[in-house]
Amino acid sequence: MKFGPVPVPKAEGVVLAHAVSAGALRFKKAHRLSAGDVEALAQAGVPTVVAATLDPDDLGENEAAARVAAGLGGDSIEIRDAGTGRVNLHAKAAGVFIVDKASIDAMNSVDPAVTVATLAPFAAVRAGQMVATVKIIPFAVPVGIVEAVLVEVGDASPMKVASFRKARVALIQTERAGLKTSVLDKTAAVTQARLDRSGSRIIREERIAHHAGQLAQTLRAVVEACDLILIFGASAVSDAHDVIPAGIRTARGVVKRVGMPVDPGNLLVLGEFEGVPVIGAPGCSRSPKENGFDWVLDRIQAGLEVTDRDIAGMGVGGLLGEIATRPAPRERAQRDDEPSERLSGVKSVHAIVLAAGRSSRMGGPNKLLAHFDGEPLIRRVASRVLASGAASVTIILGHQADLVTSALTGLPVSITHNPAYADGMAGSLQAGLATLPAEASGALVVLGDMPEVETADLTRMLQVFEAQDGTAIVRATNQGKRGNPVILPRACFPEIAELHGDTGARAIIESGTYEVIDVELGQAASVDVDTPAALQAAGGVLAG
Repeated sequence: MKFGPVPVPKAEGVVLAHAVSAGALRFKKAHRLSAGDVEALAQAGVPTVVAATLDPDDLGENEAAARVAAGLGGDSIEIRDAGTGRVNLHAKAAGVFIVDKASIDAMNSVDPAVTVATLAPFAAVRAGQMVATVKIIPFAVPVGIVEAVLVEVGDASPMKVASFRKARVALIQTERAGLKTSVLDKTAAVTQARLDRSGSRIIREERIAHHAGQLAQTLRAVVEACDLILIFGASAVSDAHDVIPAGIRTARGVVKRVGMPVDPGNLLVLGEFEGVPVIGAPGCSRSPKENGFDWVLDRIQAGLEVTDRDIAGMGVGGLLGEIATRPAPRERAQRDDEPSERLSGVKSVHAIVLAAGRSSRMGGPNKLLAHFDGEPLIRRVASRVLASGAASVTIILGHQADLVTSALTGLPVSITHNPAYADGMAGSLQAGLATLPAEASGALVVLGDMPEVETADLTRMLQVFEAQDGTAIVRATNQGKRGNPVILPRACFPEIAELHGDTGARAIIESGTYEVIDVELGQAASVDVDTPAALQAAGGVLAG
């Protein structure tokens, strides 16, 4: 390939290095000039173009990228169409990303013209999430380079996604004097939110005394009905013979590892009982923030074996910060033996779930009581909000309030009734704001009929709000289009108090008075279930 100025009369077949404009004539960068294009440029008085002239053995950037990507994609990875020399590869299902670093390094060592970038090994991914990208740097590369790169791939793809498996989970929490019931409730909600990414469910929860003998007895009682056992101790594990590892051994189980080189998450216990994995969770995993527990849990739920040596190898990259992007270690760590409601992330943002509507477009049934994976929609939404890190969660009810309240039984949420719910959303929003304490810096407003918004989405929005010092509106988007949820700063509460009828905060958000930070959530930000067809498409089943 040759690169540089080319006289227009000799430019047929070249690839433009820059966009060309002449009067009404427009050609984009990377456009390949035809004979007609050359004639049009000449008539427009364009003397030369800066372009790439391909040699006979050159592959154009898109074809080269597509060939390399074809060697990478397997049954678990979707290869998207090529464009501007790039092909993105996406996970077909949620799971754990597995990649052979040596193979990728070898591919990237052939020639700088061909690059492959991937997520880190063992990253947890969502269905549809990009896991790798192939980028061709110049406009074309010799076919020999592409073939040399593919030699490094070998017969098997160097990457795959091990899909999550739905598991029946037993949750055991030990208790001691002074440990609040609300902490245990929040731990259960946070844990279920973690399990949501694999479609797993807590099918049995036991709260017992912090004693090895009773733990062993409980392990024997639950093991036959579950695929995974999670144990949260009332105090941190400080020794290989402490209550949790001792309880596993007393039950005749195996303790594989006590402690891990990941912080937060050091005080994890990994064991097995009658073929069922057992994880003794560190106290930090009562918080939704990423910690070593997530790393082990995700691998187990993807059907991957986790050994003592695997955990020993997690130290490099294992110094995690207060947020999932890992900017720095914590300045003041929460002790693992201090389970506390203060573990919630953004303590001054309180959540309001709007659930008062009449479901008028459903033709009778209440959409909030529709089941998703066997759970009422409103309970699904409330559980995820509870686990997000918001300081509190208030549910605003109106239509069929008694039925919706029943669906929330056992969750540590506050219930507020909006007697004027038939007048529209403004009243419900105002009723929610009226419950917030004076120190609240903002309100996370979540619609009760959005089944695809995950806990991680909400937590990310809270982190963005916190990073803006609570002064900006934070809004969820889908491919740049406005959606829900939204976080409203305290500064705009007085304006919300003036709203009337079925009016949300959109006019305030778009007034230009406040900075608006968009957080891209994808489809989750725009999927609600206002009609039976929409509900069915989202995977819901109307209650009888």
